[in-house]
Amino acid sequence: MVGISRLAVLGAVIPMALAALRSEPRPILSKSAELRLIKTSEEDPGTWMTEDEKFEKLKSKGIGFMDITDTMELEAMGAARKAQQKIAVTFPSAPSHQTQANTLIRNVKQSNLQTWVNTMADFYNRYYRGQYAATSAQWMFDTVKSVTAANSAITVKQFAHSYSQPSVIATIPGTSAEVVVVSAHYDSIGSTTSGRAPGADDNASGIVAVLESLRVLAEAKYAPANTLEFHFYSGEEGGLLGSRDIFNSYVRSGVDVIAVMNQDMTGYSPNNVIAVFSDYGDSSLIAFIKKLVPVYTSLPVSTDRCGYGCSDHASAYSAGYPAAYVCDENIRDSSPYIHSAQDTVSTVSFPHVLEHTKLTVGFLVEASYF
Repeated sequence: MVGISRLAVLGAVIPMALAALRSEPRPILSKSAELRLIKTSEEDPGTWMTEDEKFEKLKSKGIGFMDITDTMELEAMGAARKAQQKIAVTFPSAPSHQTQANTLIRNVKQSNLQTWVNTMADFYNRYYRGQYAATSAQWMFDTVKSVTAANSAITVKQFAHSYSQPSVIATIPGTSAEVVVVSAHYDSIGSTTSGRAPGADDNASGIVAVLESLRVLAEAKYAPANTLEFHFYSGEEGGLLGSRDIFNSYVRSGVDVIAVMNQDMTGYSPNNVIAVFSDYGDSSLIAFIKKLVPVYTSLPVSTDRCGYGCSDHASAYSAGYPAAYVCDENIRDSSPYIHSAQDTVSTVSFPHVLEHTKLTVGFLVEASYF
């Protein structure tokens, strides 16, 4: 347990953060053109562009970005929150709950991973503004409800956004109000916003690692010390929309998040590694997760940097929460098939996804005692 809350001064933090914001005027184009404020670096003040321009100028070119239109205050609130912290989060020097974690890890089933990835890839796409946004969201919610049914203490809710694809949050309550989050995004995108996008590696593979970990803990009726949350984000491909909404709400509400481990792609690894990225995260949490990889998996750890806005951990980082990003491969050797119709189940190594799932369960048990 970390101890007393670090958010006691939040009532002072939010007014300070909001006062620091300088709103950029929103240009007026045609009535049919919805404009979004987009950042491509921490220093970037933001550029207004349409949804089509987001895709054409950034997403299709592999440029990381965040859509801050609905969450303009997040960075300011996160910076103010960190400046006002009285006690920094500290993480263990090494894992110490292997017996408990390994008992749970033995219940992980690769067959579940395969079933769920196949189901997700069967959606024509899961684009957050597309024809299948709502149906993929309903599947995500129903599936999370199903895997948690064994433990009535677990709550599952949808988190609504400005588009028709809510995120899903499952919570295993602890004896502490301090929150540990594991996360992944379930939306997908292809070579066009309306095209075929099975999104098997990106990011059905990340979703199922989190989902199977939730199932294992639910069926064991695992009772953590810290509260555990499982986040299934929508809108990641649109600029981290779902995760930014959630962490914006959490900072405003004083939710005391002490660690976030996000996974985006877990099934394509020519080097057969687990990659733990070193930028836009908490260096102490990153170091701890790197120590977990050889303990809870059979794979070596690799490190890399992924840049601005590359996945949902960046939203937690912007909010001032300790965050880390875990992936299946370094940037240079990552899947060449993502964001296309070729990101199919045939490209996914399920034994590799299994290793990520084992890491996730191990992390959750260890983090229960932070």
